[in-house]
Amino acid sequence: MVLAIQKNFQYTEYMTHEEQIVRAVKTVMPAVVSITAAKEWSALQEAARKLAPFGASPFPGEFPPGMEEDMPMPDGVPTTEDGKVRLGGGSGFLVDSTGIILTNRHVVADPDAEYTAVLYNEISYPVTILARDPIHDVAILKIDTKGRALPALPVVSLAAEKDLDLGQSVIAIGNALGEFKNSVSTGVVSGLSRLIAAITDMSGKQERLRGLIQTDAAINPGNSGGPLINLAGDVIGINVAIVFGAQNIGFAIPIAKAKRDLDDIQRHGRIRRPFLGVRYVLLNKQISDRFGLPVAHGAYILKEAFPGDHAVIPGSAAEKAGLKEGDIIITCNRKRISDKETLEDMLEGMEIGDEVKFGVLQDGIKRKITTLRLEERT
Repeated sequence: MVLAIQKNFQYTEYMTHEEQIVRAVKTVMPAVVSITAAKEWSALQEAARKLAPFGASPFPGEFPPGMEEDMPMPDGVPTTEDGKVRLGGGSGFLVDSTGIILTNRHVVADPDAEYTAVLYNEISYPVTILARDPIHDVAILKIDTKGRALPALPVVSLAAEKDLDLGQSVIAIGNALGEFKNSVSTGVVSGLSRLIAAITDMSGKQERLRGLIQTDAAINPGNSGGPLINLAGDVIGINVAIVFGAQNIGFAIPIAKAKRDLDDIQRHGRIRRPFLGVRYVLLNKQISDRFGLPVAHGAYILKEAFPGDHAVIPGSAAEKAGLKEGDIIITCNRKRISDKETLEDMLEGMEIGDEVKFGVLQDGIKRKITTLRLEERT
């Protein structure tokens, strides 16, 4: 039952919890899109041939089944209308009536794939990738009409930046498992400011995603990029990850991070991020003992083990400030760097041009203060 009271000659409507959920879903659902990826069969064969000699194939030295040279595409492989192989998909949501879509970077990670957005009315449009956030798992797309008329597009409302509460009701919407469009699940905010390691690109390399919203609303593969909303129908996050083997543990990127990306696109035509220019390993006692270092905290500047890599990127702000491989950055603006509060955590809220003071340990014994200005990541 809906109850109402009269207050100052206006009626204020009260709704049950279930009615609020239904209203929020009806408001947001038309703006949610499915995103599909597709590739030519020949391109997939070529990728398999490149991987097989290096043992990336489950059958080292051989082509994976179905990928042998010049073998025709087997029956039953899912394809698009123009005959390309459909590789799965994810979700996204419209944030502007011109066709701007927010999703996850990993949903559109393959630079050689073609991506399509399927709207609420089942009409499909190719999309152009405007930007991939280099730090957060966020991507911004735009519908490419190819000269076709674009219908009036419903858009979501992005929540204002305010604190979320543990136990607050939330709703996840998306293309579950890449098959079940318009799937809805409900739950609560079950954790805040979570840090996880996730695979967010085609290389399989893990990245740390920080500041995430944890929810027990069911998030499945294919939900990635879809909206997490509150009972008012405002988007509070972008569904991004689940924990395999766990029950009812999913994560979303706070919408404030995506709003910053959208603002950059509008103002500068690209996502702008401050860039230090070092590769480093966060120290703990185990790593410190392994390298024989005098401290067990900080960011140990160290290049990765592949040819041509640099511990300090040439021309970067770090190089200009005299940082070099083997240095240990132990403080940032007088705050101690640890595996709980990382250097990246401290830099995230800063802007291009900000001055930063680092406490640096050089040659294992020499402590000094290094000052630099953050530059744009290119």
